[in-house]
Amino acid sequence: MRWNGWGDPAKAKDLPLAVRSLLPLLLGRIRKPEPSVELSAVRVAASALTDADLTAFRAAVGLQNVDDSDQARIRHAGGRSTPDLLRRRQAEQDAPDAVIRPADHDEVRACLEVAVARGVAVIPFGGGTSVVGALDPERGRHHAVVSLDLRRLSGLIRFDEISGEAVLAAGTTGPEAEALLAAHGFELGHYPQSFRYATVGGFAAARSSGQNSAGNGRFDTMVTGIRVATPTGDIELGRSPGSAAGPDLVRVFLGSEGIFGVITEVRVRVHPIPRDRVFESWSFPDFASGAEALRRVAQQGDGPTVIRLSDEAETAVSLAQVGRIGKALAKGASVVTVYEGDGIVERRARASAHLVAAGGISAGEGAAEEWLKGRFDGPYLRDSLLDAGVFCETLETATTWSNLQPLRAAVERALKDGFGDAGAKSYVMCHVSHIYPTGASLYFTVLAGVRADPLGVWAPVKARVNNAIIAAGGTISHHHAVGRDHAAWLGEEIGETGIRILAAIKRELDPSGILNPGAVIPLERTR
Repeated sequence: MRWNGWGDPAKAKDLPLAVRSLLPLLLGRIRKPEPSVELSAVRVAASALTDADLTAFRAAVGLQNVDDSDQARIRHAGGRSTPDLLRRRQAEQDAPDAVIRPADHDEVRACLEVAVARGVAVIPFGGGTSVVGALDPERGRHHAVVSLDLRRLSGLIRFDEISGEAVLAAGTTGPEAEALLAAHGFELGHYPQSFRYATVGGFAAARSSGQNSAGNGRFDTMVTGIRVATPTGDIELGRSPGSAAGPDLVRVFLGSEGIFGVITEVRVRVHPIPRDRVFESWSFPDFASGAEALRRVAQQGDGPTVIRLSDEAETAVSLAQVGRIGKALAKGASVVTVYEGDGIVERRARASAHLVAAGGISAGEGAAEEWLKGRFDGPYLRDSLLDAGVFCETLETATTWSNLQPLRAAVERALKDGFGDAGAKSYVMCHVSHIYPTGASLYFTVLAGVRADPLGVWAPVKARVNNAIIAAGGTISHHHAVGRDHAAWLGEEIGETGIRILAAIKRELDPSGILNPGAVIPLERTR
């Protein structure tokens, strides 16, 4: 990946002229951004690892798989949130003290043993796509911190066609997993926006939810077993597809973000590659009528594989990106549907009846097909906006259908008031991309014309939004996870007893506190 942006540097895009023309109307005068620093010019502190530390890690994984060069450390200095990328533009940066690359479960365990013995914190690192501060090089109470890069743990370990299961090494990326399964005529079918770079272990550790979730479910529903190396012992879970043998410990590690152990293998439910695919897009008078349509489809069941609703603001920007500036200024929301697999005719007919009943008008296949072609490219546009001096960030939550509109209004108000207090105009977009019989997710993108110190402006705005989400009955995260950015609010969602339970598990599995200090559970609660 680009070291200070998203994805393949060759795919970086200039801001579309229509969007560039629209920005002053939305945000006022745009500031001139500071020039980005070259990777070779970034300054980091000297590695805090001693010669004895480095020798011990080299004995665990091999000389060539311990890298304490400045460039490797900077490339592992965080994830891909907007604050992460703004920090990557600075001349001085925090970074882990080395990058360690184990090849298998045994080498992961050996690295953890070294880290405990030497007093070194460990940040598990998969695709590097976290957007919640989960990859920050936090040392906690330790003298050094290393990034444990899991990309060498890659491949299809076992495939069971009869049972419809596959075991994948945790460092396998989304495209690698699909290619390996496709050779057998199967797919996992999990497509988050980070798909091209995120890993199977990361999907599990963050409880990811892909764009095909309406048909294929969240990633945690696909997981049937897991193997984990912890500082106090290994654990392998998921003996059968159903069990009443005590609480389900697999779920303890799904969403744990590397604070209890390092996921090394994941067993997942897979299915034959769908033979057919049908697209249809829809227009709605407003977001409310579109949300009502999605509720009806969700509660009917067995609908589209993909269904997503963009509000009026997001629809306008989407139209502007393809040069339809006139229509971009018109009001209206839009829905994209994609059907895959068996029974498409019947499923489409049932869903379409609900969409029409809620006020939808079919707009043909074009917009849905265009969305599918570019569905992983959104972060490139964010890079272009940052390069143009526009602050751009995303956040998400979820709630029940009855609370969807109040929660959306509360988040939008917190964003606009927060930036307004800082003297910045903002433009807030929202979409629904994951639906359930009882509720749905809300995914927000905010653009703001911040004149100076965007990191300093964003921190109180983000806190204000988190407070608003909790007060309005939403979850602090639907699929981005907790990381460090949301850790202070987790107790508001799961309660004091919930935090005590997580802290107790942490102390049992990681008594030295080496694993991802400060992520998920506030640092002071793990001692």
